[in-house]
Amino acid sequence: NKPYITQHHTPTTTSRVLSECDIPTSNYDNDADMKSVKENFDRQTSQRFEEYEERIQDKRKKCKEQCDKDIQQIILKDKMDKSLAEKVEIGCLRCGCGLGGLAAGVGIIGPITVNEWTKAALLAAKSSAIAEGTTAGIKAGIEAGVSKTLSELYRIFGLDTIYGNPLKQLISVNNFNKIHILAPPFQAEYKNICLSASADMNKSICAFVGVGKDNGVEAIAANVKTAVRNAEIAVQTTTKTETARFIAEFTTEKTTAIETTASSLNTAIIASILGIVVIVIVIVIIYLILRYR
Repeated sequence: NKPYITQHHTPTTTSRVLSECDIPTSNYDNDADMKSVKENFDRQTSQRFEEYEERIQDKRKKCKEQCDKDIQQIILKDKMDKSLAEKVEIGCLRCGCGLGGLAAGVGIIGPITVNEWTKAALLAAKSSAIAEGTTAGIKAGIEAGVSKTLSELYRIFGLDTIYGNPLKQLISVNNFNKIHILAPPFQAEYKNICLSASADMNKSICAFVGVGKDNGVEAIAANVKTAVRNAEIAVQTTTKTETARFIAEFTTEKTTAIETTASSLNTAIIASILGIVVIVIVIVIIYLILRYR
């Protein structure tokens, strides 16, 4: 067994270690080193608290500024939305009222206008049909007169040529009723065919020889006059019947066209009114949604 060594030296340094039991002790109050440590600790702690407070204040300021900015943006956006909504509401209301009035106006004035136009157009159509029918009837009557003169002269004289030309070339719309133009060619043919040395008495025109030389010439003129008179009767009869027919035909044609046009206009008006009504309904729905949202 080793003998224990007992230390007889007494330490000259003073320990600065603090223990929990030593904290309440007032022995350190007058210690200069301890005061210095406490002061440094207090100063550093205070400095850190001040820095922390500055950072907190800066963050609070930034957060407040950002919050104020966000609030202003929200308020501005809300004002803009409300302003836009109000403008849309007013626009929808005005547009709906305007279109509603337009639909009513079109619905009332449109049919009246079409009706009055139809009446005026029908009167004009009847007047036009009468004028056109009369012109067409007169033309048909003249053509019938030419045809009647041609057939009557051929029936009386039996000639289909005059001076070697077809008989129909002698008669036109300008001379079919003029005796002084039509009689001389037949009188000349009568003399050439029936009174010459080589007379062909088998011709129908030579039947006038029996009334005498001069009387035959006069008889030919009288028969031409009869043919012209019959042609004039045909002109009058045909003109009357054909004029009535053409007037009725043209009136029906023009009236049908006008009625078709009027029907199309009424259909277009109805379609326009329905379209306007649909638009008004949509606008009213939009207005109600914006108004009571």
